Amino acid sequence: MSDQALLEIRDLSVRFSASAPPAVRGVSIRVEAGTRVGIIGESGSGKSVTAMSVLRLNDERIAHYGEESSITLDGRELLKAPLSAIQGVRGAQASMIFQDPMSVLNPVFRVGHQVRDVLVAHRPELRKTAKALVIESLDAVGIRNPAAVYRQYPHELSGGMRQRVMIAMAIASSPRLLIADEATSALDVTVQAAVLETIGALADDRGMAVLMITHDMGVVARFCDYVYVMYHGEVVESGAAADILTSPQHDYTKKLLASVPRLHGDQPRTA
Repeated sequence: MSDQALLEIRDLSVRFSASAPPAVRGVSIRVEAGTRVGIIGESGSGKSVTAMSVLRLNDERIAHYGEESSITLDGRELLKAPLSAIQGVRGAQASMIFQDPMSVLNPVFRVGHQVRDVLVAHRPELRKTAKALVIESLDAVGIRNPAAVYRQYPHELSGGMRQRVMIAMAIASSPRLLIADEATSALDVTVQAAVLETIGALADDRGMAVLMITHDMGVVARFCDYVYVMYHGEVVESGAAADILTSPQHDYTKKLLASVPRLHGDQPRTA
């Protein structure tokens, strides 16, 4: 990887209780502009805490970062910045897609209005043309008849369509970094593939970098250029996705690969 990084996480440690071990210990991750980077690991490995730390979305009443921890986005230090300054980063320079759209989308507002509000919050000069831009964004993420969907409520949409609305919301302000936290894990395989294809196409068209958080080796194989493997709050292995998939070095990575179901041949007896 080159010397320049859009996102650089250095020696990140996060603790939620003085009496408990850190949820994340000494994690360092780089994401270059325009690349697709994955963080993979089982539930509780610390990957989501790491992702949430980028936009300071952990509950900072109880979250404590290590003194040497640093997160920079396009050269700007985020961990030590006041939260008021981070508000201008969220959605504008870096956006996040969450696993469950229904926990993010407000059930009493039309989905188009919610995407419009995000766009106008970061680009107030676009207020007069916001509706047209939102419909254009809905169309860009593969939603058919976007003008009609603009006026619908979240409960009227399928899970895959709600996730596409979340993607439209995340890209509305053309961020340089898109963080997808288990964005496809709640979808069936066919819809998952379509959503990944949509994210990849948008990233290529707009020059966005993508940080993909997942527990699915299939997602890594399909989508990622580079991957970090996390276990018990630490990065235990990293490298080009092709190398990790074909020549894993750490025992945990080997077990993750062994746990992937196979249609032919002997099935692994242990995960």
